[in-house]
Amino acid sequence: MTFEEYMRVANYLSAAQIFLQDNFLLEQDLTFDDIKPRLLGHWGSDPGVNFAYAHLSKLAKKFGQEMMFVLGPGHAFPALQANLFLEGTLGKFYPEATHTYEGISYICRNFSWPYGFPSHSNPGTPGVILEGGELGYSLATSYGAALDNRNLIVACLVGDGEAETGPAATAWHLNKLVNPKTNGTVLPILHLNGYKISAPTIFGRMSDDELGSLFKGYGYEPQIVSGDNLHEQMEETLDWAHQLIWDIKEAPETRVSPRLPMIVMRTLKGWTGIKELNGDKIEGNCLSHQVVLTEAKTDPEQLKMLNDWLRSYRFNELFSRDNGFGDFLNDIFPEPASRLGMTPHARGGDPV
Repeated sequence: MTFEEYMRVANYLSAAQIFLQDNFLLEQDLTFDDIKPRLLGHWGSDPGVNFAYAHLSKLAKKFGQEMMFVLGPGHAFPALQANLFLEGTLGKFYPEATHTYEGISYICRNFSWPYGFPSHSNPGTPGVILEGGELGYSLATSYGAALDNRNLIVACLVGDGEAETGPAATAWHLNKLVNPKTNGTVLPILHLNGYKISAPTIFGRMSDDELGSLFKGYGYEPQIVSGDNLHEQMEETLDWAHQLIWDIKEAPETRVSPRLPMIVMRTLKGWTGIKELNGDKIEGNCLSHQVVLTEAKTDPEQLKMLNDWLRSYRFNELFSRDNGFGDFLNDIFPEPASRLGMTPHARGGDPV
């Protein structure tokens, strides 16, 4: 399975959780009965989360790297849930979340539903040590998790809206307090999609030169992933970051506050989703932040737009009732015990 195919699957499942209560394989065109009576959830950050999760998983597989994933914008929970479902971790703790049609039905019907799964990251989510209801604490939490775990890389996805909060703005300086030779390493990834819930972000209005200068000033070695060939760029950048981290760890001399890597990851908000609605730009705009087709349950035009959007992922080419996903997901994920959601560091060090 290529990164592009994985993104199609993960983006489809992220959107399906928000909208669908039936007809999960789009075996017929959507009807109003297929749409949830109350639409809740956040779409805009989901594609970027799926992008990062896939590449971090492949990095862990390639190098046998012990990794933890901390999701700063925890409201992007449909994406995190989709990835945990795909890697099989969710099914370890919620046995009904199988790679079957019934398993897809289970995660979609129970997303943001009473006695089901909340709409934000939560303590019941495998691999999670940070709740998603309040922004700003992802970096501080990540640096705490790295202490006394020398072989661990904590990949921390920081939303650019979240990065404007006081706690996040201050926590960039924690790199000066952690010794990478005796502790683990935090790999910050600034998810720069340019917009928060109702306006552009400060970081979204900065040039690449300004961003590079800022994070160099914070003591990091920044790389920017942006523009064309994003998958190729991200894979190469993560390989570079991994090499730099271990070069610093294994260097014979001890440097004070070594310049460790961080990544600025530019993707469109609402990437691959609805482009325009009622004359307003949706993809690449703050209007994709939450539910983008709020009247899909009652408006025929919005229902058709949703139908066309979900069909654009061609999910049925990568999943079938008879074979599920096949073996393709193993091209992305490491062995089950090493997958991001299975990290024992999220369970107090207890293995499953």
